[in-house]
Amino acid sequence: MTRVFARKALLPDGWADDVRLVIADGRIASLERGASAAPDDTLVGSVIPGLCNAHSHAFQRALAGHTEQRSPAGHDSFWTWRERMYELAGVVDAKALTAIARQAYCEMLASGYTSVAEFHYLHRDPRNPDAEDTMFEAIVSAAEDSGIRLTYVPVHYERAGFDDPEPAPHQRSFAMTIDAFLAHHARAVANSGAAVNVAIGAHSLRAVSHESLQEIVRVATDAFIPIHLHVAEQQREIDQCMGAYGRRPVRWLLENFPVAANWCLVHATHMDHDETEALAKSGAVVALCPSTEANLGDGLFPLHHYLSNGGRIAIGSDSHISINPFEELRWLEYGQRLASQSRNVVSLRDSHVGRELFLRALEGGAAASGQETVGINENAPADFVVLCDDDPMLAGHDDESRLDALVFSGYPLPVERVMVNGNWCVVDAVHVDRDRSRAEYAAALANLGAMR
Repeated sequence: MTRVFARKALLPDGWADDVRLVIADGRIASLERGASAAPDDTLVGSVIPGLCNAHSHAFQRALAGHTEQRSPAGHDSFWTWRERMYELAGVVDAKALTAIARQAYCEMLASGYTSVAEFHYLHRDPRNPDAEDTMFEAIVSAAEDSGIRLTYVPVHYERAGFDDPEPAPHQRSFAMTIDAFLAHHARAVANSGAAVNVAIGAHSLRAVSHESLQEIVRVATDAFIPIHLHVAEQQREIDQCMGAYGRRPVRWLLENFPVAANWCLVHATHMDHDETEALAKSGAVVALCPSTEANLGDGLFPLHHYLSNGGRIAIGSDSHISINPFEELRWLEYGQRLASQSRNVVSLRDSHVGRELFLRALEGGAAASGQETVGINENAPADFVVLCDDDPMLAGHDDESRLDALVFSGYPLPVERVMVNGNWCVVDAVHVDRDRSRAEYAAALANLGAMR
Protein backbone atom coordinates (compact mmCIF):
# COMPACT_ATOMS: atom_id res chain seq x y z
CA MET A 1 0.00 0.00 0.00
CA THR A 2 1.28 3.46 -0.97
CA ARG A 3 0.16 6.77 0.51
CA VAL A 4 0.59 10.07 -1.30
CA PHE A 5 -0.09 13.51 0.13
CA ALA A 6 -0.54 16.13 -2.59
CA ARG A 7 -0.51 19.84 -1.93
CA LYS A 8 -2.99 20.16 -4.79
CA ALA A 9 -4.78 17.64 -6.99
CA LEU A 10 -6.88 18.09 -10.10
CA LEU A 11 -10.02 16.09 -9.32
CA PRO A 12 -13.04 15.58 -11.61
CA ASP A 13 -14.75 18.65 -10.10
CA GLY A 14 -11.64 20.87 -10.13
CA TRP A 15 -8.55 21.59 -8.06
CA ALA A 16 -8.52 20.57 -4.40
CA ASP A 17 -6.03 21.35 -1.64
CA ASP A 18 -4.27 18.88 0.67
CA VAL A 19 -5.40 15.65 -0.91
CA ARG A 20 -4.35 12.32 0.60
CA LEU A 21 -4.43 9.28 -1.69
CA VAL A 22 -4.19 5.72 -0.48
CA ILE A 23 -3.09 3.37 -3.27
CA ALA A 24 -3.75 -0.37 -3.15
CA ASP A 25 -3.76 -3.03 -5.88
CA GLY A 26 -3.07 -0.43 -8.55
CA ARG A 27 -6.11 1.70 -7.70
CA ILE A 28 -6.96 4.69 -5.55
CA ALA A 29 -8.48 2.96 -2.54
CA SER A 30 -9.38 6.20 -0.78
CA LEU A 31 -9.18 9.94 -1.39
CA GLU A 32 -9.41 12.56 1.36
CA ARG A 33 -9.63 16.30 0.76
CA GLY A 34 -8.39 18.86 3.25
CA ALA A 35 -6.29 16.17 4.88
CA SER A 36 -3.12 16.27 6.94
CA ALA A 37 0.03 14.42 5.95
CA ALA A 38 1.00 11.28 7.85
CA PRO A 39 4.63 10.34 8.59
CA ASP A 40 4.79 7.61 5.96
CA ASP A 41 3.18 9.64 3.15
CA THR A 42 5.08 10.53 -0.02
CA LEU A 43 4.85 14.32 -0.10
CA VAL A 44 4.33 15.86 -3.53
CA GLY A 45 3.22 19.13 -5.09
CA SER A 46 0.46 19.37 -7.69
CA VAL A 47 -1.01 16.16 -9.11
CA ILE A 48 -2.89 15.84 -12.41
CA PRO A 49 -4.32 12.84 -14.25
CA GLY A 50 -2.08 11.28 -16.87
CA LEU A 51 -3.13 11.56 -20.50
CA CYS A 52 -3.54 8.75 -23.00
CA ASN A 53 -1.37 8.75 -26.10
CA ALA A 54 -4.25 7.70 -28.32
CA HIS A 55 -2.27 6.97 -31.49
CA SER A 56 1.19 5.43 -31.48
CA HIS A 57 3.30 3.62 -34.08
CA ALA A 58 6.10 2.70 -31.65
CA PHE A 59 8.51 1.39 -34.30
CA GLN A 60 8.53 4.79 -36.02
CA ARG A 61 10.45 6.25 -33.07
CA ALA A 62 13.51 4.87 -34.88
CA LEU A 63 12.68 6.99 -37.95
CA ALA A 64 12.46 10.37 -36.21
CA GLY A 65 14.90 12.85 -37.76
CA HIS A 66 15.86 10.54 -40.63
CA THR A 67 13.43 11.86 -43.25
CA GLU A 68 14.25 15.57 -43.19
CA GLN A 69 16.54 15.65 -46.23
CA ARG A 70 15.04 16.77 -49.54
CA SER A 71 14.74 13.97 -52.07
CA PRO A 72 16.41 14.19 -55.52
CA ALA A 73 13.00 14.86 -57.08
CA GLY A 74 12.84 18.10 -55.09
CA HIS A 75 9.25 17.58 -53.95
CA ASP A 76 8.49 15.59 -50.83
CA SER A 77 5.16 14.55 -49.32
CA PHE A 78 3.52 12.02 -47.07
CA TRP A 79 3.86 9.49 -49.88
CA THR A 80 7.64 9.87 -50.20
CA TRP A 81 7.95 9.70 -46.41
CA ARG A 82 5.92 6.49 -46.49
CA GLU A 83 8.55 4.78 -48.64
CA ARG A 84 11.19 5.47 -45.99
CA MET A 85 8.83 4.20 -43.32
CA TYR A 86 8.25 0.98 -45.25
CA GLU A 87 12.01 0.44 -45.45
CA LEU A 88 12.19 0.57 -41.67
CA ALA A 89 9.12 -1.63 -41.20
CA GLY A 90 10.74 -4.31 -43.34
CA VAL A 91 13.74 -4.79 -41.02
CA VAL A 92 12.36 -4.28 -37.51
CA ASP A 93 12.24 -7.68 -35.80
CA ALA A 94 10.81 -8.54 -32.39
CA LYS A 95 14.05 -7.86 -30.51
CA ALA A 96 14.48 -4.45 -32.10
CA LEU A 97 10.80 -3.61 -31.66
CA THR A 98 11.02 -4.35 -27.94
CA ALA A 99 13.90 -1.92 -27.50
CA ILE A 100 12.40 0.78 -29.73
CA ALA A 101 8.94 0.59 -28.17
CA ARG A 102 10.37 0.54 -24.64
CA GLN A 103 12.31 3.73 -25.36
CA ALA A 104 9.24 5.43 -26.82
CA TYR A 105 7.12 4.38 -23.86
CA CYS A 106 9.70 5.56 -21.33
CA GLU A 107 9.76 8.94 -23.07
CA MET A 108 5.96 9.06 -23.01
CA LEU A 109 5.88 8.46 -19.28
CA ALA A 110 8.55 11.06 -18.58
CA SER A 111 6.50 13.64 -20.49
CA GLY A 112 3.19 12.95 -18.75
CA TYR A 113 1.45 10.24 -20.75
CA THR A 114 0.37 7.34 -18.55
CA SER A 115 -1.26 5.14 -21.18
CA VAL A 116 -0.89 4.42 -24.88
CA ALA A 117 -3.05 2.99 -27.66
CA GLU A 118 -0.57 1.13 -29.86
CA PHE A 119 -1.84 1.09 -33.47
CA HIS A 120 0.07 -2.00 -34.54
CA TYR A 121 0.18 -3.68 -37.94
CA LEU A 122 3.70 -5.18 -38.00
CA HIS A 123 2.36 -8.61 -37.14
CA ARG A 124 5.09 -10.62 -38.87
CA ASP A 125 8.67 -10.81 -37.59
CA PRO A 126 10.98 -10.47 -40.63
CA ARG A 127 13.64 -12.57 -38.85
CA ASN A 128 11.19 -15.28 -37.81
CA PRO A 129 8.20 -15.17 -40.21
CA ASP A 130 6.74 -18.47 -39.00
CA ALA A 131 6.31 -17.21 -35.43
CA GLU A 132 2.74 -15.96 -35.08
CA ASP A 133 2.77 -13.42 -32.27
CA THR A 134 6.33 -12.40 -31.41
CA MET A 135 5.72 -8.80 -32.49
CA PHE A 136 2.66 -8.58 -30.23
CA GLU A 137 4.73 -10.05 -27.42
CA ALA A 138 7.41 -7.42 -28.08
CA ILE A 139 4.90 -4.60 -27.62
CA VAL A 140 3.53 -6.14 -24.43
CA SER A 141 7.06 -6.67 -23.09
CA ALA A 142 8.01 -3.06 -23.84
CA ALA A 143 4.90 -1.80 -22.05
CA GLU A 144 5.53 -4.02 -19.03
CA ASP A 145 9.18 -2.97 -18.83
CA SER A 146 8.36 0.73 -19.03
CA GLY A 147 5.27 0.56 -16.83
CA ILE A 148 2.91 2.32 -19.22
CA ARG A 149 -0.73 1.22 -19.41
CA LEU A 150 -1.23 -0.43 -22.81
CA THR A 151 -4.20 -0.66 -25.12
CA TYR A 152 -3.06 -2.99 -27.88
CA VAL A 153 -4.78 -2.14 -31.17
CA PRO A 154 -4.03 -4.90 -33.69
CA VAL A 155 -4.61 -3.39 -37.12
CA HIS A 156 -5.57 -5.13 -40.36
CA TYR A 157 -3.75 -4.32 -43.62
CA GLU A 158 -4.53 -6.34 -46.73
CA ARG A 159 -4.19 -4.37 -49.98
CA ALA A 160 -2.28 -1.58 -51.69
CA GLY A 161 -5.26 0.62 -52.49
CA PHE A 162 -8.91 0.97 -53.43
CA ASP A 163 -8.33 -0.47 -56.90
CA ASP A 164 -5.46 -2.80 -56.05
CA PRO A 165 -6.57 -5.87 -54.05
CA GLU A 166 -3.02 -7.16 -53.56
CA PRO A 167 -0.40 -5.61 -51.27
CA ALA A 168 2.58 -3.88 -52.86
CA PRO A 169 5.94 -5.64 -52.46
CA HIS A 170 6.97 -3.51 -49.49
CA GLN A 171 3.61 -4.18 -47.78
CA ARG A 172 3.74 -7.98 -47.99
CA SER A 173 5.78 -8.27 -44.81
CA PHE A 174 2.78 -7.10 -42.76
CA ALA A 175 -0.30 -7.68 -44.96
CA MET A 176 -2.50 -10.68 -44.17
CA THR A 177 -5.92 -12.17 -44.86
CA ILE A 178 -8.88 -11.17 -42.75
CA ASP A 179 -9.13 -14.67 -41.31
CA ALA A 180 -5.47 -14.63 -40.22
CA PHE A 181 -5.95 -11.18 -38.70
CA LEU A 182 -9.04 -12.13 -36.71
CA ALA A 183 -7.25 -15.23 -35.46
CA HIS A 184 -4.39 -13.00 -34.27
CA HIS A 185 -6.85 -10.71 -32.54
CA ALA A 186 -8.47 -13.65 -30.75
CA ARG A 187 -5.06 -14.88 -29.54
CA ALA A 188 -4.17 -11.38 -28.34
CA VAL A 189 -7.38 -11.23 -26.32
CA ALA A 190 -6.74 -14.68 -24.85
CA ASN A 191 -3.11 -13.93 -23.97
CA SER A 192 -3.25 -10.29 -22.91
CA GLY A 193 -3.97 -10.75 -19.22
CA ALA A 194 -5.27 -8.07 -16.88
CA ALA A 195 -2.45 -5.63 -17.66
CA VAL A 196 -3.32 -5.15 -21.34
CA ASN A 197 -6.54 -3.92 -22.90
CA VAL A 198 -7.15 -5.15 -26.46
CA ALA A 199 -9.01 -3.07 -29.03
CA ILE A 200 -9.13 -3.66 -32.81
CA GLY A 201 -8.42 -1.63 -35.93
CA ALA A 202 -8.25 -1.34 -39.70
CA HIS A 203 -5.39 0.60 -41.22
CA SER A 204 -7.52 2.72 -43.57
CA LEU A 205 -10.28 2.48 -46.15
CA ARG A 206 -7.70 2.20 -48.91
CA ALA A 207 -5.86 -0.68 -47.19
CA VAL A 208 -8.89 -2.77 -46.14
CA SER A 209 -11.85 -3.90 -48.25
CA HIS A 210 -15.46 -3.12 -47.41
CA GLU A 211 -16.07 -6.79 -46.62
CA SER A 212 -13.09 -7.08 -44.29
CA LEU A 213 -14.04 -3.89 -42.48
CA GLN A 214 -17.49 -5.34 -41.91
CA GLU A 215 -15.90 -8.31 -40.13
CA ILE A 216 -13.72 -6.05 -37.97
CA VAL A 217 -16.69 -3.86 -37.05
CA ARG A 218 -18.68 -6.98 -36.13
CA VAL A 219 -15.98 -8.03 -33.65
CA ALA A 220 -15.76 -4.53 -32.17
CA THR A 221 -19.54 -4.23 -31.88
CA ASP A 222 -20.04 -7.65 -30.29
CA ALA A 223 -17.37 -6.99 -27.65
CA PHE A 224 -17.96 -3.22 -27.50
CA ILE A 225 -14.25 -2.54 -27.73
CA PRO A 226 -12.67 0.52 -29.36
CA ILE A 227 -12.15 0.35 -33.12
CA HIS A 228 -9.42 2.54 -34.65
CA LEU A 229 -9.01 3.63 -38.27
CA HIS A 230 -6.90 6.12 -40.21
CA VAL A 231 -9.19 8.21 -42.39
CA ALA A 232 -9.02 11.26 -44.68
CA GLU A 233 -5.41 12.07 -43.83
CA GLN A 234 -4.34 13.02 -47.35
CA GLN A 235 -6.09 14.63 -50.32
CA ARG A 236 -5.03 11.73 -52.55
CA GLU A 237 -7.08 9.41 -50.33
CA ILE A 238 -10.11 11.65 -50.81
CA ASP A 239 -9.73 11.55 -54.59
CA GLN A 240 -9.22 7.78 -54.69
CA CYS A 241 -12.18 7.13 -52.41
CA MET A 242 -14.38 9.33 -54.57
CA GLY A 243 -13.29 7.33 -57.62
CA ALA A 244 -13.86 3.94 -55.98
CA TYR A 245 -16.91 4.54 -53.77
CA GLY A 246 -18.37 7.79 -55.09
CA ARG A 247 -18.13 9.35 -51.63
CA ARG A 248 -15.58 11.16 -49.52
CA PRO A 249 -14.05 8.77 -46.93
CA VAL A 250 -15.76 10.04 -43.78
CA ARG A 251 -19.10 10.42 -45.56
CA TRP A 252 -18.84 6.87 -46.94
CA LEU A 253 -17.94 5.51 -43.53
CA LEU A 254 -20.88 7.23 -41.84
CA GLU A 255 -23.29 5.95 -44.50
CA ASN A 256 -22.08 2.36 -44.39
CA PHE A 257 -21.16 1.67 -40.76
CA PRO A 258 -22.60 2.35 -37.30
CA VAL A 259 -19.94 4.87 -36.29
CA ALA A 260 -20.48 5.52 -32.59
CA ALA A 261 -18.79 6.22 -29.27
CA ASN A 262 -16.42 3.23 -29.45
CA TRP A 263 -14.89 4.43 -32.75
CA CYS A 264 -11.60 6.33 -32.90
CA LEU A 265 -10.91 7.91 -36.27
CA VAL A 266 -7.32 9.02 -36.66
CA HIS A 267 -6.56 12.37 -38.34
CA ALA A 268 -9.84 12.90 -40.32
CA THR A 269 -8.05 15.97 -41.64
CA HIS A 270 -9.89 16.51 -44.91
CA MET A 271 -13.64 16.75 -44.27
CA ASP A 272 -16.19 19.07 -45.75
CA HIS A 273 -18.61 21.07 -43.60
CA ASP A 274 -21.36 18.44 -43.52
CA GLU A 275 -18.98 15.55 -42.83
CA THR A 276 -17.46 17.43 -39.93
CA GLU A 277 -20.83 18.08 -38.35
CA ALA A 278 -22.06 14.52 -38.89
CA LEU A 279 -18.91 12.96 -37.46
CA ALA A 280 -19.13 15.19 -34.39
CA LYS A 281 -22.70 14.10 -33.77
CA SER A 282 -21.85 10.40 -34.15
CA GLY A 283 -20.11 10.36 -30.76
CA ALA A 284 -16.84 9.03 -32.20
CA VAL A 285 -13.47 10.28 -30.99
CA VAL A 286 -10.99 11.80 -33.44
CA ALA A 287 -7.35 11.19 -32.52
CA LEU A 288 -5.38 14.25 -33.55
CA CYS A 289 -1.58 14.19 -33.82
CA PRO A 290 -0.55 17.78 -34.56
CA SER A 291 3.24 17.32 -34.49
CA THR A 292 3.14 14.39 -36.93
CA GLU A 293 0.43 15.98 -39.07
CA ALA A 294 2.61 19.07 -39.38
CA ASN A 295 5.75 17.03 -40.05
CA LEU A 296 4.03 15.12 -42.86
CA GLY A 297 2.28 18.16 -44.32
CA ASP A 298 -1.17 16.64 -43.84
CA GLY A 299 -3.20 19.80 -43.34
CA LEU A 300 -5.33 21.24 -40.52
CA PHE A 301 -8.32 19.55 -38.96
CA PRO A 302 -11.57 21.65 -38.87
CA LEU A 303 -11.41 21.78 -35.10
CA HIS A 304 -13.70 24.66 -34.16
CA HIS A 305 -16.62 23.50 -36.28
CA TYR A 306 -16.17 19.94 -35.04
CA LEU A 307 -16.09 20.88 -31.36
CA SER A 308 -18.97 23.33 -31.79
CA ASN A 309 -21.13 20.38 -32.82
CA GLY A 310 -20.21 18.27 -29.81
CA GLY A 311 -17.20 16.44 -31.26
CA ARG A 312 -14.72 14.58 -29.06
CA ILE A 313 -10.95 14.54 -29.45
CA ALA A 314 -7.91 12.68 -28.20
CA ILE A 315 -4.24 13.32 -28.92
CA GLY A 316 -1.39 11.11 -30.01
CA SER A 317 2.27 11.35 -30.89
CA ASP A 318 1.85 9.01 -33.91
CA SER A 319 5.31 8.89 -35.58
CA HIS A 320 7.06 10.21 -32.43
CA ILE A 321 8.95 13.09 -33.98
CA SER A 322 7.88 14.68 -30.70
CA ILE A 323 6.75 12.93 -27.52
CA ASN A 324 5.12 15.57 -25.36
CA PRO A 325 1.35 15.71 -24.76
CA PHE A 326 1.40 19.40 -23.92
CA GLU A 327 3.21 20.25 -27.15
CA GLU A 328 0.53 18.33 -29.06
CA LEU A 329 -2.16 20.37 -27.35
CA ARG A 330 -0.25 23.61 -27.91
CA TRP A 331 0.14 23.00 -31.63
CA LEU A 332 -3.44 21.86 -31.94
CA GLU A 333 -4.47 25.34 -30.82
CA TYR A 334 -1.69 27.14 -32.70
CA GLY A 335 -2.66 25.55 -36.02
CA GLN A 336 -6.17 26.89 -35.58
CA ARG A 337 -4.84 30.34 -34.67
CA LEU A 338 -2.72 30.45 -37.81
CA ALA A 339 -5.62 29.36 -39.99
CA SER A 340 -8.17 31.73 -38.44
CA GLN A 341 -5.82 34.63 -37.66
CA SER A 342 -7.31 34.78 -34.17
CA ARG A 343 -6.46 33.63 -30.63
CA ASN A 344 -7.94 31.33 -27.99
CA VAL A 345 -9.88 29.29 -30.53
CA VAL A 346 -10.56 26.22 -28.38
CA SER A 347 -12.49 28.02 -25.65
CA LEU A 348 -15.99 26.67 -26.14
CA ARG A 349 -16.52 25.26 -22.64
CA ASP A 350 -13.95 27.19 -20.68
CA SER A 351 -12.35 30.62 -21.09
CA HIS A 352 -9.00 29.01 -20.25
CA VAL A 353 -7.81 27.29 -23.44
CA GLY A 354 -5.12 25.11 -21.86
CA ARG A 355 -7.55 23.73 -19.32
CA GLU A 356 -10.18 22.97 -21.95
CA LEU A 357 -7.67 21.26 -24.24
CA PHE A 358 -6.34 19.12 -21.40
CA LEU A 359 -9.75 18.01 -20.16
CA ARG A 360 -11.00 17.24 -23.67
CA ALA A 361 -7.92 15.13 -24.36
CA LEU A 362 -8.31 13.35 -21.01
CA GLU A 363 -11.91 12.40 -21.74
CA GLY A 364 -11.36 11.45 -25.37
CA GLY A 365 -8.20 9.48 -24.67
CA ALA A 366 -10.01 7.36 -22.09
CA ALA A 367 -12.73 6.54 -24.62
CA ALA A 368 -10.24 5.73 -27.38
CA SER A 369 -8.33 3.33 -25.14
CA GLY A 370 -11.35 1.66 -23.56
CA GLN A 371 -10.68 2.95 -20.03
CA GLU A 372 -13.82 2.71 -17.93
CA THR A 373 -12.81 5.37 -15.43
CA VAL A 374 -10.72 8.47 -15.88
CA GLY A 375 -9.19 11.03 -13.59
CA ILE A 376 -8.16 11.06 -9.95
CA ASN A 377 -11.00 9.54 -8.00
CA GLU A 378 -11.73 6.68 -5.64
CA ASN A 379 -11.57 3.25 -7.33
CA ALA A 380 -9.94 4.75 -10.42
CA PRO A 381 -6.60 3.39 -11.61
CA ALA A 382 -3.70 5.00 -9.77
CA ASP A 383 -2.35 6.74 -12.87
CA PHE A 384 -1.24 10.32 -12.33
CA VAL A 385 1.48 12.90 -12.86
CA VAL A 386 3.19 14.96 -10.17
CA LEU A 387 4.28 18.45 -11.17
CA CYS A 388 7.26 20.23 -9.66
CA ASP A 389 5.69 23.28 -8.02
CA ASP A 390 9.08 24.99 -7.82
CA ASP A 391 9.55 24.92 -11.58
CA PRO A 392 9.66 28.42 -13.12
CA MET A 393 7.02 27.36 -15.64
CA LEU A 394 4.44 27.26 -12.85
CA ALA A 395 5.64 30.32 -10.90
CA GLY A 396 2.92 32.92 -10.51
CA HIS A 397 0.15 30.61 -11.66
CA ASP A 398 -2.91 29.57 -9.68
CA ASP A 399 -5.68 27.01 -10.04
CA GLU A 400 -7.19 28.96 -12.92
CA SER A 401 -4.10 29.17 -15.10
CA ARG A 402 -1.93 26.22 -14.06
CA LEU A 403 -2.99 24.04 -17.02
CA ASP A 404 -2.61 27.03 -19.37
CA ALA A 405 0.99 27.27 -18.23
CA LEU A 406 1.59 23.59 -18.91
CA VAL A 407 0.27 23.86 -22.45
CA PHE A 408 1.56 27.27 -23.50
CA SER A 409 4.73 27.94 -21.49
CA GLY A 410 7.03 25.71 -23.52
CA TYR A 411 9.62 23.11 -22.66
CA PRO A 412 11.17 21.52 -20.53
CA LEU A 413 8.20 20.10 -18.69
CA PRO A 414 7.88 20.29 -14.90
CA VAL A 415 7.08 16.56 -14.59
CA GLU A 416 8.64 15.34 -11.34
CA ARG A 417 7.00 11.95 -10.80
CA VAL A 418 4.64 9.65 -12.70
CA MET A 419 2.63 6.79 -11.23
CA VAL A 420 0.89 4.09 -13.28
CA ASN A 421 -1.07 1.23 -11.75
CA GLY A 422 0.24 2.22 -8.33
CA ASN A 423 3.92 2.07 -9.33
CA TRP A 424 6.30 5.00 -9.59
CA CYS A 425 7.62 4.90 -13.19
CA VAL A 426 9.27 8.34 -13.11
CA VAL A 427 11.06 9.71 -10.05
CA ASP A 428 12.92 13.04 -9.90
CA ALA A 429 12.00 13.64 -13.56
CA VAL A 430 13.82 10.47 -14.72
CA HIS A 431 12.27 7.21 -15.80
CA VAL A 432 13.37 4.48 -13.40
CA ASP A 433 14.66 2.32 -16.29
CA ARG A 434 16.10 5.18 -18.36
CA ASP A 435 19.70 4.01 -18.62
CA ARG A 436 18.95 0.45 -19.72
CA SER A 437 16.29 1.66 -22.13
CA ARG A 438 18.64 4.15 -23.75
CA ALA A 439 21.48 1.63 -24.08
CA GLU A 440 19.33 -1.08 -25.66
CA TYR A 441 17.63 1.42 -27.96
CA ALA A 442 20.99 2.68 -29.23
CA ALA A 443 22.19 -0.89 -29.78
CA ALA A 444 19.00 -1.76 -31.68
CA LEU A 445 19.37 1.24 -33.98
CA ALA A 446 23.01 0.47 -34.63
CA ASN A 447 22.03 -3.05 -35.61
CA LEU A 448 19.20 -1.85 -37.85
CA GLY A 449 21.59 0.60 -39.52
CA ALA A 450 23.93 -2.25 -40.37
CA MET A 451 21.08 -4.27 -41.93
CA ARG A 452 19.50 -1.49 -44.03
